[in-house]
Amino acid sequence: MAPFAPHPERRAAIVTGSSSGIGEATAQVLAAAGHPVVLAARRLGRCEESAAKLRADGVDAVALPLDLSDTASIVAFAAAAEEAVGPIEVLVNNAGNVLPEGGLSDPDSFALEVQVNLLGAQRLSSLVGKGMVERRRGDVVFVSSDVVRRPRPQMASYMAAKHGVEGLAKALQMELEGTGVRASIVSPGPTATGMGAGWDMEGLLPLMDEWTRWGLMRHPHVLQPDAIANAVFAVVSAPRGTHLNMIEVEPEAPVQPPSKPTRGEETT
Repeated sequence: MAPFAPHPERRAAIVTGSSSGIGEATAQVLAAAGHPVVLAARRLGRCEESAAKLRADGVDAVALPLDLSDTASIVAFAAAAEEAVGPIEVLVNNAGNVLPEGGLSDPDSFALEVQVNLLGAQRLSSLVGKGMVERRRGDVVFVSSDVVRRPRPQMASYMAAKHGVEGLAKALQMELEGTGVRASIVSPGPTATGMGAGWDMEGLLPLMDEWTRWGLMRHPHVLQPDAIANAVFAVVSAPRGTHLNMIEVEPEAPVQPPSKPTRGEETT
């Protein structure tokens, strides 16, 4: 059996949804490690600002528009990314959308969330991943969510899409076995990002009360985007021959002061 060749020195990476939050932080972490990066999102201006800062630091970075709800946009993006930075070695499927959509919400709105979070990621992975298989190396990372394991009411569309994302990733892990291409899942817990920033606060507060009722908000701490970015980096920087199938990241609870012993527990 032939030994695994090490990763090439130049590993071009695509990060979707990199105009803010987890995607922006992931692009910065990969760039700091020397990866040429393609920052992709609908908000191209924000991506261009980040890319310009990275280029000022000597990093090969480019911003390209990507709308995962539009097939033509995905196809054009995949071609433009490889033209800009060469063969893609790392794809981070991070872009997503989340709205407070229940299971009986408007079907068109429900379908759009599934399109952005799941179907668009599958299409882009298909376009980019085939080249990885031909080269017999590469990483495809799917950023999922802990809603798969901790269901939340009024997030049915997002939950359905993320269940699909993890199902897709797990199927790919089997289908890609022996190709040198690794499919991995990074599953964040509550994270301080721009997602949900446009929610109606009057509707959000009762929703948070509902999540608390179901035991889903045990403490107030949330993750910062760089915590997820570092998890993604751990996945793609693992040496060849090692596959980090899935990483779950949750916020640590606030540290509590030591409890005082009760009278019966006091020592003399």
